[in-house]
Amino acid sequence: MAVGLVNGVFGAGGGMLAVPLLKAGGLDQKQAHANAVAVILPITIISAILYLLKGTVSIKDSLLFLPTGLIGSVIATFALKNISSVWLKRIFGGFMIYAGVRLLLK
Repeated sequence: MAVGLVNGVFGAGGGMLAVPLLKAGGLDQKQAHANAVAVILPITIISAILYLLKGTVSIKDSLLFLPTGLIGSVIATFALKNISSVWLKRIFGGFMIYAGVRLLLK
């Protein structure tokens, strides 16, 4: 529920909760990241539909980001198997720190 709330309210960030929760549930680092994406996808789709119905989402503006987002997701899916768990943890931690600092400074 917390993952859905964070994802719905902030438009992203559900993975910041999902990955540690999945790791606590016994998955290794790579499995936690892959499963977080699988968990977040339906949550994101539902959030997008609800925001669309409320008139908060502009499809025109959203379409600008879809092609590069799709390309990035395909690249990341194939890259995940080649990244060590140690580096995956460091990269994930770096993004979390970056996101937190950015939010605090805005």
